[in-house]
Amino acid sequence: PNLITLGPHISSAVICNLSQSLCAIDLFFSPFAWVLIWSVQMGLGKTVQAIAVAYAFRQEWPLLVVVPSSLKYPWIEELERWIPELQPGDVNLVENKSHTISSKVTVLGYGLLTTDARPLVEALTRQRFAVVLVDESHYLKSRNAARTKILVPLVQSAKRAILLTGTPALGRPEELFMQIDALYPRSFGTWTDYAKKFCNGHYRYFGRRRQWDSRGASNLEELHQRLSQIMIRRLKAEVLSQLPPKIRQRIPFDLPKEAAKEASASFAKWETLMKGLGSGVVATDNPFTQVMGLVTQMYKQTAIAKAGAVKDYIKMMLEAEQLKFLVFAHHLTMLQACTEAVIEAKAGYIRIDGSVPSSERIQLVHKFQSDPETRVAILSIQAAGQVFTHGRSITQHIP
Repeated sequence: PNLITLGPHISSAVICNLSQSLCAIDLFFSPFAWVLIWSVQMGLGKTVQAIAVAYAFRQEWPLLVVVPSSLKYPWIEELERWIPELQPGDVNLVENKSHTISSKVTVLGYGLLTTDARPLVEALTRQRFAVVLVDESHYLKSRNAARTKILVPLVQSAKRAILLTGTPALGRPEELFMQIDALYPRSFGTWTDYAKKFCNGHYRYFGRRRQWDSRGASNLEELHQRLSQIMIRRLKAEVLSQLPPKIRQRIPFDLPKEAAKEASASFAKWETLMKGLGSGVVATDNPFTQVMGLVTQMYKQTAIAKAGAVKDYIKMMLEAEQLKFLVFAHHLTMLQACTEAVIEAKAGYIRIDGSVPSSERIQLVHKFQSDPETRVAILSIQAAGQVFTHGRSITQHIP
């Protein structure tokens, strides 16, 4: 991609990444050509920045891109948008655990990285990816998770690697260790060394039983100083004047097969009806009513079909610390699915729909704007579309 086309805040980040990566090699004597943790707040274009850096080393591909399952299609869209020379077949989306096709670019969702994914892991290992991008790398925070055990060797065997996150968890050093160790093995010592020094690691005793506790934080100034050598951190406040007023993005989802089948059947009926209207041949006295009824049915079907994917996406959004966002929806089915997702993630929220009296809506809006623990506003388009000023919220979603 052309750096001018990317815009000033993105192009400067790309240049910064390449230069800082070279410095990190000297500091840690890494076997990698470059490796980096890239912490970028949501909305600053970390996807595009990462693609630009990976593209600079396209002669060394194949490239592996590991992403949350709900973001695999947006990543493919961005790859095709910013690297137009990619041909059909150059981008391989891994769709199941027996998928073993090789290509220039492989996009892999975290959801497939489970304990029973041995054939997939073996196929990925054989491809010898020279460049690896891991999006939302805080998914690797657990040392014992299957996805961590699978991904870390792939990262360590690559020549170039970037871990991308909008959630660096600087206040919880425990969650950073596996990301650091994936890139620079043992540079911060063993897990026990790291935990004792930076996580206030110690044993707690419950009678005769003892339990290791590494949930704390210690020596943070030293940790931050060392992280600054391998991490690029970019905040929205630093580039606010260079950002467009709004960024719109469409997030495609996979639909369950049965739901997709029902929606396709309704769409086929609609097409048949519209063709009949166009030719003047109709089988009903009131075709307009029939068309509108069918359209309403299709909207309801798609709301039900999308519910599971939307729940997963909201939970992924809530992984980003302190992020506040709005979710607008029309159907009660979707509003309820969004509410369930937030409750399951144990996050604070407000909900405004037609059942909420007007006198209470302003209080709920104020709570969302003023309470940092209230992170999500779930809003009916009809009930709250005209009265809600989102203030501190930075992201809006309409599933």
